[in-house]
Amino acid sequence: MLKQIQMGLRAFLLLASKIWNFICYVLRKQIRTIIQHQTVRYDVIPFSPLSRHRLNLVKRKIMVLDLDETLIHSQHDGVIRNMVKPGTPPDFVLKVSQWYELVVFTASMEIYGAAVADKLDNNRGILRKRYYRQHCTVEYGSYTKELLAITEDLASIFILDNSPGAYRAYPDNAIPIRSWFSDPTDIALLNLLPVLDALRFTSDVRSVLSRNLHLHHMW
Repeated sequence: MLKQIQMGLRAFLLLASKIWNFICYVLRKQIRTIIQHQTVRYDVIPFSPLSRHRLNLVKRKIMVLDLDETLIHSQHDGVIRNMVKPGTPPDFVLKVSQWYELVVFTASMEIYGAAVADKLDNNRGILRKRYYRQHCTVEYGSYTKELLAITEDLASIFILDNSPGAYRAYPDNAIPIRSWFSDPTDIALLNLLPVLDALRFTSDVRSVLSRNLHLHHMW
């Protein structure tokens, strides 16, 4: 009799454990879905007169945006599915477009890159300037993006890219970021907003970004 009770108790505990694991799985899935679709918030404090004056003294800068594994991730199984990184758009791209002139620079073919840029822009007119694979140079088996093709003023341009090879020639003009492969909990772009908010006040982006050289090999 005692043995039967013990066996019944084990069976009950095993069933309860399976039910609990299933409930936890469903809850985690729902939480990931909520996080993936939550709106990115970055509240900007109104400028003081001094801050507004300082910003008016410096040139408006150019922010160069990579696409694949920086803003989006594509899976190819017969149909391209572009999964937009949390924080993009309208949140991230729309926010930084208020601070910088935006340029898309992707090592992808133009037919693909243009379609993705159109989707990100969503008829807002904030991603008009675009550069593709034909504008890159091939070095050491990878595509390097030529920032001088965009402007000769390297003090006022920087690139956000997950590939160090893309900005090999311009390490002082780059903000590295981890490659993104559709992780819904990723907040790397959101974490960059305070830095990007402050960077527009500098007269030469290289004076700030050159201090991040130790980060480039980490991604």
